[in-house]
Amino acid sequence: MGVSGGERYLPMKFIDEARIFVKAGDGGNGCVSFRREKFIPRGGPNGGDGGKGGDVIFLGDPNLTTLLDFKYKKHFRAPHGDHGQGSDCYGRAGEDLVIRLPLGTVVYEDETNRIVAEIETKGQEEVIASGGRGGRGNMHFASSTNQAPRRAEKGTPGEERWVRLELKLLADVGLIGFPNAGKSTLLSAISQARPKIADYPFTTKAPVLGVTRYGEKSFTVADLPGLIEGASHGAGLGFKFLKHIEKTRLLLHLIDANDPSHPEPFHSYELIRQELATYNPELLDRPEIVVFTKGDLPEVQKKVKESKPLFKGKITLLISAATGLGIESLIQKTAKIL
Repeated sequence: MGVSGGERYLPMKFIDEARIFVKAGDGGNGCVSFRREKFIPRGGPNGGDGGKGGDVIFLGDPNLTTLLDFKYKKHFRAPHGDHGQGSDCYGRAGEDLVIRLPLGTVVYEDETNRIVAEIETKGQEEVIASGGRGGRGNMHFASSTNQAPRRAEKGTPGEERWVRLELKLLADVGLIGFPNAGKSTLLSAISQARPKIADYPFTTKAPVLGVTRYGEKSFTVADLPGLIEGASHGAGLGFKFLKHIEKTRLLLHLIDANDPSHPEPFHSYELIRQELATYNPELLDRPEIVVFTKGDLPEVQKKVKESKPLFKGKITLLISAATGLGIESLIQKTAKIL
């Protein structure tokens, strides 16, 4: 089976958090009106009801990849319902305001930090603010003792709230590891994505998605910003990195056995796992492959061989993105697990 690369770029301005205000439309007021016909001087009440206010609806759109649209526009208001009129005419309902969001967006109520919606599928709709109810016209208040009511209801206000949007990438595979572990290099080797690559920490400051094809199958791979100790408490890129791991199905844990700042591969592995456990213990149960990078270097091969017994029970692979060593096997194992 052959390997080929596809691509899906995230824009340079990758925005994964936003805070916006949404206001549903108010309901229209009911009408006080009476029949006025030539031979019926005292006609009955015929005031119509007010229309319902428009809802604010979030809609899942797979064509969007960032929350950039909300960086400059913060306030969204749905139209109000029209007021009722005479002759039993009902007010027209306000149109719903549909706001498109990328898949993987979690919606929090800003005041309580409560999750109110998770947008995960194409076409998924969630009513975030409900429009107000239209007021009843005076024809609803007629009775045997009050045949000419001069009373009508006002429409109720539409819901309003500040919400926080947080985008978590919906990728099949997440690349994790310390800065400079080789994540961006690997992604460029197995797909046509072109992440920035350089020999200094946090080259990747925003997630980059690539699509890897294996025969007739394909899967998405996310190159995520590197972890450092204390990331679960916000150090480095902290939560901006960790939140994206939660949506991945498989983790590729990359280890540079030749990293002078983390000379012991197993200790490096444990440090990253500790950060995952502190942030969300469930991440430790996520399927993973331990990938030793820069496998074309003799010193790396020696160190990996010495530390292999410590990784007993783990799926481990030695690769070199520079020479292609182990890349085919890694893609094959990844596709099989998925």
